[in-house]
Amino acid sequence: MTETLSTLRPVAAVVDAIETLEGGGFLVHRPFPTANLDMVDPFLLLDEMGPTEVAPGEAVGAPDHPHRGFETVTYMLEGEFEHRDSAGHHGVIHTGDVQWMTAGSGVVHSEMPGARMQRDGGRSHGLQLWVNLPRADKMTPPRYQDLRAADIPAVERDGVSVKVIAGDALGVSGPASTHVPILYVHAHIAAGATLDLPVDEDANVFAYVLAGSAELGDDREAHRAQMVLFGSGGDGVRIGGGESGAEVIVLAGRPLREPVVRYGPFVMSTKNEIVQAFDDYQSGRMGSIPAS
Repeated sequence: MTETLSTLRPVAAVVDAIETLEGGGFLVHRPFPTANLDMVDPFLLLDEMGPTEVAPGEAVGAPDHPHRGFETVTYMLEGEFEHRDSAGHHGVIHTGDVQWMTAGSGVVHSEMPGARMQRDGGRSHGLQLWVNLPRADKMTPPRYQDLRAADIPAVERDGVSVKVIAGDALGVSGPASTHVPILYVHAHIAAGATLDLPVDEDANVFAYVLAGSAELGDDREAHRAQMVLFGSGGDGVRIGGGESGAEVIVLAGRPLREPVVRYGPFVMSTKNEIVQAFDDYQSGRMGSIPAS
């Protein structure tokens, strides 16, 4: 799948994800933030959750916890998660669905396995992305976008299949509404096929390999649980499918270039704003999740 690109971006680094535990004890692969890579402005965190096979009654998630100052984006590759928050939002996302939550001024939410997953067990696999909000939008009211798989457009040709969750790519537009220009695509690239993806020249761009191996030119490759950080100076990226093909996500975002102060679940612009966030949460001003 080729597009007209004048200059390809170089590969700046190939980053190994670390393994860690989150929420109630589920395993994630995390390319950032780590000791070696703090963020990819405007992106604050990327976690690959699973893939994990869970027995009946053993599925775990992330019980009630607060956020302020950024967005959480959960993309279910397999399985299901149920979301509830203190702003009254509730939804269950299944395979192929996306939950795009703008925490904004503050929200308490939970992300737990759905009732079927808790009862029957099964395979769970997903991604969570944190996107920073511009300083001017950090206290915006909380918002919840429930993006269903059927509403996420896909393009297939030349051995490449691409789903566009946010932004414009390959002639289609993703359904997500974003505060800053963001491109979020999920691609399957057959062995020997190539994805040429245009990106804004001022965006930061990376790709994360979910399966297989991605060929990057100059005899460089990236494999499962590795992230490719692209450099600047081009209007697009090229990713090829290795011997067994490649499954990747590609993210591009216009950097905010603003101060970032974060502590746990809060991401603000100053230390005083972090202190205020903790005070607002502990005093109950962020609310609580209504009983189901």
